[in-house]
Amino acid sequence: MAEGYSIKINRWLLPLSWVYGLGVALRNAMFDMGLLKTHSFRVPVISVGNLTVGGTGKTPHVEYLVGLLKDKVGLAILSRGYKRKTRGFVLADEEATADTIGDEPMQMKTRFPEVAVAVCANRCRGIDRLTAGAGGGDIDVVLLDDAFQHRYVKPGINILLVDCGRLITHDRLLPAGRLREPLSAKDRADMVIVTKCPPELRPVDYRVLAKSLGLYPYQHLYFTRLTYEPLRPVFGGPIDRADDGASVLLLTGIASPRHIIDHLRREGREPTCLTFGDHHRFRPKDVENINRTFSQMADPKIIITTEKDAARLASVEGLSDCVRQRMFQLPVRVEFLLGGEEKFNENIIGYVRKNSRNSILAKTKDDHRAQGGHNPGDRPRTISFRNN
Repeated sequence: MAEGYSIKINRWLLPLSWVYGLGVALRNAMFDMGLLKTHSFRVPVISVGNLTVGGTGKTPHVEYLVGLLKDKVGLAILSRGYKRKTRGFVLADEEATADTIGDEPMQMKTRFPEVAVAVCANRCRGIDRLTAGAGGGDIDVVLLDDAFQHRYVKPGINILLVDCGRLITHDRLLPAGRLREPLSAKDRADMVIVTKCPPELRPVDYRVLAKSLGLYPYQHLYFTRLTYEPLRPVFGGPIDRADDGASVLLLTGIASPRHIIDHLRREGREPTCLTFGDHHRFRPKDVENINRTFSQMADPKIIITTEKDAARLASVEGLSDCVRQRMFQLPVRVEFLLGGEEKFNENIIGYVRKNSRNSILAKTKDDHRAQGGHNPGDRPRTISFRNN
């Protein structure tokens, strides 16, 4: 495996990266010295984020945590709501769209309608609103989406995602590279997950990756890959099995469609690709392009898009009837490698059990504790693995 095989550094921009780095270093120093305040909360807070601009698989990993916890605790997801058209705190409801809450929160709300999903640029204010009842019920745990740089909140568990194809150890600060912060910022993470691992990784590759990251003993390291589930219609209707041999128009507006293209090729499909920038807002000229490109393809044919793109496309006007009838989303999920799933789940659930008073997990703990006598000190708190 070639480490950092997709990294491109614009070396002529390195002087600007040094200036940017000074600003980031000053901000982090102000937090470290207490000049900028970090806030802890009485409910468990789990943050999922990265050091880079672009996709590392944050949303699928947040969705994994939702699947792990949603039946055990009162759960809420809090995101910034990137590129939404609203301001302030917004709680997703039945009328929510990608325009009101952002495409990634909309994707999560569509997959988990029973879970409270909110957006707020001020994460402290958002957590306060959710725990005060704005989430529509008792909130025991808050999942922060894309909040590694939001240091005003002190999460109990800070999860850092690193793209296997673009290792942070080989990257550079913006704008020459894609790093939002210097490499040293990884030391704030309690867990580091190397994501999007290709299937051809060998045992020696995992050891090389682990060594290159240079983590501390308190930091837990995991490896994951993205796997794909059966296609689902974007606009409803059945899936025709005859489409197994159909030609494919791959329609994406994400940071990198490379993994989807590789997946389709492994299935024997060579897609025609229509790609846009990450979080792209589809405009009338884009809709015309989609309709025209699809109409020129020979039958049988289908459109495949991502769940994030589907969240935006669902409210787009002007798509032809043929496009709407033949558009499918490709759901993605996280799979842990090297047997890491059990350990990861135990660490997450153990943290929630210790710090949540209202969850099923906490009740189970208290029922067991009551049999052995009274124990003081049950007030919820926010902790980090490195303090355990």
